[in-house]
Amino acid sequence: MRAILTGQVGINKKSYVDNVAQLAQARGDAIHTYHVGDRMYHEAPDVRAGKILDLPLSRLHGLRRSVFKDIINDSAGKPNILVNTHATFRWRHGLFRAFDFDQIEQLKPDMFICMVDNIEAVFHRLHEEHELHATLKDMMVWREEEILATELLALAVDCGSRCFILPRGRNRPTLETCYRLICKPELKKAYISFPMSHVVDMPDVLAEIDEFRAVLAEKLVSFDPGDVDEKLLIESAIAAAKEGKDFIPTRVLSSKDEEIEFNVPAAQILEIASDIDGQIYARDFQLIDQADMIISLVPELAGGVPGLSSGVERELHHAYEHSKEVYVVWKPKRSPSPFITETATRVFASTEEAIEYFTSEGIIE
Repeated sequence: MRAILTGQVGINKKSYVDNVAQLAQARGDAIHTYHVGDRMYHEAPDVRAGKILDLPLSRLHGLRRSVFKDIINDSAGKPNILVNTHATFRWRHGLFRAFDFDQIEQLKPDMFICMVDNIEAVFHRLHEEHELHATLKDMMVWREEEILATELLALAVDCGSRCFILPRGRNRPTLETCYRLICKPELKKAYISFPMSHVVDMPDVLAEIDEFRAVLAEKLVSFDPGDVDEKLLIESAIAAAKEGKDFIPTRVLSSKDEEIEFNVPAAQILEIASDIDGQIYARDFQLIDQADMIISLVPELAGGVPGLSSGVERELHHAYEHSKEVYVVWKPKRSPSPFITETATRVFASTEEAIEYFTSEGIIE
């Protein structure tokens, strides 16, 4: 597959793309990678690192067109390519595009992937690499613009059904998912659903959820909402405000892919609380829409209570209404309600039972 990978500045896509290519090579496949930003710097040796976006737009567009011309020529006939670029930039020039339709059409992409990451990590990397003043709110706006521009670009070149949002992943890089999207497009795609916010203080349940996520990530092309967990930032910011603290310590991956501790401004998090909630709501439904199925885990909580959050219920209903296959791993001894059984394609008692069924049906290898 010929894929274009977009994403706002600060996601550090370069190392991710290189790692995807290395994974493909280890699996006996080849993905040819092209980093548009690096090639633009190579074309303009007089520009210092981190300063290329400060160039006049006329020169910036000229450099980009020259680079894309080379990529189009070099990638001709190569079945698997991954082009690391952007759809938009919001910089000192304001908001402007980072592509030309005629060159995208000449490249003949089969799919678009828009990468997203936790906003505090993007915030840290952006300020680590560039000299500018931008708030967390700016990062949220930029992310929405990048997603929308990527979707519109995909529609314009007839790739609307093959436009994916892909989290970079905090605890587990989503390299496997990206590799499978490009090299194994025939594999089924699954949205992984499970309770999140109201089980954060239940270590046994969290361990069960993590195992469920890990098993499915090994077997399917999985889209996991837990790969962007910004909701936890809001809870931490509220607690910090009550204690009179100005910053929240968190751990992020730096631009060198090293895990470091970073202090996030609590006030800025509170300012974007509604943005975080709104983007979670929209993004999770988009992840379901780009999947073939939803696989949901409903754990058993204390007292035999089903761990069925309002979010999981809404996700299951959305998937059912949009003609997705709906699979539920129901762990409580208490029987599920008709709102589960009447909308689910199949209900399993364990993850193992689900995997056995998916294998027998040819859904997974």
